[in-house]
Amino acid sequence: MEALERTFTIVNRLGLHARAAARLVQTANRFQSEISVSRNGQNANAKSIMGVLMLAAAQGSTVAVRTDGADGAEAMEAIGALIESGFGEDTG
Repeated sequence: MEALERTFTIVNRLGLHARAAARLVQTANRFQSEISVSRNGQNANAKSIMGVLMLAAAQGSTVAVRTDGADGAEAMEAIGALIESGFGEDTG
């Protein structure tokens, strides 16, 4: 399976804070693929809470998600849905 990359906009009001980052990491860890998230040239392993938090992605930020592996398409779909839903939080 080839690597996939998509960009998403962080829509929840508080951005990629601890709880949202934890949800992203939990989702990424359900998959065997290599998954990374990057913002402004800074790249983080999506399975590492510290790495994801270091991106400091506020509301309106654009992040790129990259998956590489057999279940990469499913991982991209799950992570994309999570980000686009605002991590289930207030998007106002």
